[in-house]
Amino acid sequence: MKTIFKTCLVAIALLVGINTYAQDKPIAFGVKAGVNLSNFSGDLGGDAKIGFNVGVTLDYGLSPDLYLLTGLDYSLQGTKEGDSKINLSYLKLPIHLGYKLLVADNTKIVFRAGPYVGFAVDGKYKRGAVSVDAFNKDLEDVLGFKYNRFDFGLGLGVGLEFGKIGVGLGYDFGLVDIVDTGGLAKIKNMNAYLTLGYKF
Repeated sequence: MKTIFKTCLVAIALLVGINTYAQDKPIAFGVKAGVNLSNFSGDLGGDAKIGFNVGVTLDYGLSPDLYLLTGLDYSLQGTKEGDSKINLSYLKLPIHLGYKLLVADNTKIVFRAGPYVGFAVDGKYKRGAVSVDAFNKDLEDVLGFKYNRFDFGLGLGVGLEFGKIGVGLGYDFGLVDIVDTGGLAKIKNMNAYLTLGYKF
């Protein structure tokens, strides 16, 4: 986990250092909110679950069209199957490279891709009226496994910016197992999202 965090920090440092005149480039902060459609891939996939996301954004200009797109998101994800449901609440840090294409006055198409790092701040496994913490021994006693808090993966997206208003559509797919099964199963996050944002 430490290696992945270090890799992400190095990536940020390299992107920031691309231009010697980066101090003259625009930095834009913003807020966003939207809806998720999440599920698990691998050996524990169920039905897609609707959640939500909110966050703060930072766009750092590397050139007139190329940007470092990052921020911090709170994202409610999980899956459901029958009367069972998993709710996982993540703090996610995307580190995306974005290209903004001007298509009309004050209108841009935004293409973005890159890694993300996630940490689950809360998690609940529910079956009927029973609810247990997804990250402690209670769930391990019930199901024989428990969830990991750390997530890491890749994301891509496309959006439209109309001046300070932005609409985005994206998809994150996890690269690490989020369930500790002792190697018996591979279970990863996948999440599609739609957001509406505002740049200050």
